[in-house]
Amino acid sequence: MRIAVLHDDPLLPDMIRSALERHHHICHFYTSGASLLKDTRHETFDLLISGWHLPDMDGIEVIQRLREMVGQQLPILLVTRRNEERDVIEALNRGADDYMVKPLRVGELVARVAALLRRAYPQAMGQQLVFGPYRFDPEKRLLSLHGETLALKNLEYELALFMFRNAGRLLSRAHLREAVWGERSEAPSRSLDTHVSRLRTKLQLTQQAHGYAITAIYGMGYRLDTVDTVALADPRG
Repeated sequence: MRIAVLHDDPLLPDMIRSALERHHHICHFYTSGASLLKDTRHETFDLLISGWHLPDMDGIEVIQRLREMVGQQLPILLVTRRNEERDVIEALNRGADDYMVKPLRVGELVARVAALLRRAYPQAMGQQLVFGPYRFDPEKRLLSLHGETLALKNLEYELALFMFRNAGRLLSRAHLREAVWGERSEAPSRSLDTHVSRLRTKLQLTQQAHGYAITAIYGMGYRLDTVDTVALADPRG
């Protein structure tokens, strides 16, 4: 999963990266609330780990502004040395989903992150392989529509499975590239657009009869919608 880490502790990034990337998460690090908020206008993340005291604003303020920008789905874990009950209450009331007191215990951090992700994205974290008339076969790496096998290349299969498991979520271009291609580069690429276009055609995702359609969100990325949400005006659902 794609995780944003907002903290000014110089020792924390290496520990978090070492702990979470062993569990196949990708971490993006920020040292100021302003830089994270700016990126959130064109990027998507699966989870945020935030500190309380930052160089430019309190983590609590960042959390509150993020809730206004992206809603409630993004799970947020606050990490701080503040351990008074009133601090925990304030953090949870202002939008944090969980709270950890430093010094961090690596095993607990990994477990809390996993629990937050399971709650926020049960479909993405689970093993669901059937989505309406679409059925994935991971052993043979095949996708069928109404029982008829579709001719997909390897990356098309991976992209389709990732988008179906995250149906209803806006996924930024970089988010999709990292999840499917494993790329960390910020350089623009037309490969993603080409693969999405092919999926639209091969999976017949422009036909409402099959229950799903791909929506392009200008300046952000793509979202696989169930048919009854295609017409929603808010690009972040």
